[in-house]
Amino acid sequence: MTDESPQVLSYRGVVYPWHCDQMGHMNVMWYTGKFDEATWNLFAELGLTQAYLAANGRGMAAVEQTTRYLRELVAGDTVTITSRLVEVREKVLRFEHSMVRTTDGILAATSAITGVHLDTALRKACAFEEDIRCRAAAMIGGHTADPV
Repeated sequence: MTDESPQVLSYRGVVYPWHCDQMGHMNVMWYTGKFDEATWNLFAELGLTQAYLAANGRGMAAVEQTTRYLRELVAGDTVTITSRLVEVREKVLRFEHSMVRTTDGILAATSAITGVHLDTALRKACAFEEDIRCRAAAMIGGHTADPV
């Protein structure tokens, strides 16, 4: 990740023994789960809360996710995830997460995600409301891409 836009602390947690696989480290499904929790905290910062989504018949769907596993995590490790927006378009957000082992600051994994804003009744992508798009743009320094 680069330092182009501010990072938001989006998750704090611990690796439990049941998160570990036969080799003794956290299984990939738990990395994905922790990144998902970080995503919803980032979305809340933008106003994409459960209440907003339910009241407006909206949803979010991940359409692409690339995860890099850089260091193993084991039971008892505490982790933090910071997140930053990379791009906001009319119907799309791109963002990145960094998972760090808190005891020594080692970067354990990253995840880059593209998410689409949905009309849940039509099951189609739809534009973000202006206030959400403006919050997202402010979070990445005021830069937005052309509508797509």
